Amino acid sequence: MKYKWNHYYSLLQKILSLAGQWPYQERRTRLFRVGLITVAIFSLTVPQVGKFIQCNGDVRCIMLIVPTGFAMLIILVKLYTCHLNNSKIKSLTDHLRSDWEKLESAEEYEIMKTYAANSKLFCSAFCLYMYISAGMFVSISLVPHIMNVVLPLNESWPIFMPYEAYYFVDIEKYFFYIFIHVFVSIEIGMTVTIAHDSMIVVYMEHACSIFAVAGFRFQTLSRNVRDDAISITSPDDVYYQKIAISVYAHWRALRFAELLESTFYVTFAVQILIVTIAMSITLLQIVLRLDEVLEAMRYTLFVIVQVVHLFYFSMQGQRLIDHSVQMRDKIYNSSWYNIPAKSQRLLLYVMRRSMQPNFLSAGKIYIFSLKSFTTVVQSSVSYFTVLASFQ
Repeated sequence: MKYKWNHYYSLLQKILSLAGQWPYQERRTRLFRVGLITVAIFSLTVPQVGKFIQCNGDVRCIMLIVPTGFAMLIILVKLYTCHLNNSKIKSLTDHLRSDWEKLESAEEYEIMKTYAANSKLFCSAFCLYMYISAGMFVSISLVPHIMNVVLPLNESWPIFMPYEAYYFVDIEKYFFYIFIHVFVSIEIGMTVTIAHDSMIVVYMEHACSIFAVAGFRFQTLSRNVRDDAISITSPDDVYYQKIAISVYAHWRALRFAELLESTFYVTFAVQILIVTIAMSITLLQIVLRLDEVLEAMRYTLFVIVQVVHLFYFSMQGQRLIDHSVQMRDKIYNSSWYNIPAKSQRLLLYVMRRSMQPNFLSAGKIYIFSLKSFTTVVQSSVSYFTVLASFQ
């Protein structure tokens, strides 16, 4: 198990440790890192408050602050979700470890390895994407300074902040100090986002793998029954034993998925609400700033990151739903007709339960799936058109 953990889950452990979200960290270390990240995020929020005061009630000015302000809020929600639910996250991780120890065949190991490799690939790609996107969002503000050197004009290129904020100092004189502070702080915030989201994706992939293992066991119920019956009085007892093992695997998958749902459904509701509002306002900012190319590019990048981030979760949510409901199809497509009639009836209970899908939701209202993803995007566009009508 140690090799498998180091090979497939070491990246997740490192990121969670950096963000102070690893459940097995010492309490002092975890509190220090959570506190450090909180200070970094608040150091970005204070200048935004200064910008809000400077707006002096101007709605258009205030709307410019909202997208990045909401982004900071989501980071804090993710950070303290993991911190306050440390015991549940530890239970999920213990569950993941023990599931590897309960595998019974080489085929089941291969199934688990496939899903673990997928989760590692998803985490690596997501980590790279988020760090690069955050860096690009901030670095767009460097373009005027670069152009003033590379392609100087009669008038200097207009300088703007790395994000909408007021630092109470001369922007031109202290720009690079501000840039370094924003860049470092946002990358720290991205570590929290990556840790939180990668952890959930790994757990969702693991839930899918347990469903897949349980489905494999149901599909192979009639395999090697004669050999197994040598040490047991009758073939019926062999089938009962095999079905009991398969049902137990299915029960563990259900329990894991339900624990994952109960841990995050409240905070996901807050995040979905914030994302929908922020996306609508960001679309409005793109329209209002079409004449400012660099600003429009930055807000477009912000919208793309939001959409990809939401799609990332929706895709994983869809996979969880599909794996949970596919159990009945795997049982139906198995050699159930070779099983004694008395044992066949036991399979009906599993098929009936699998008709009720497992899912990851936001407040028990929004279910993460591809269909819900299109609904959120459409809602954001609708709110954007309403806001645009008031401009």
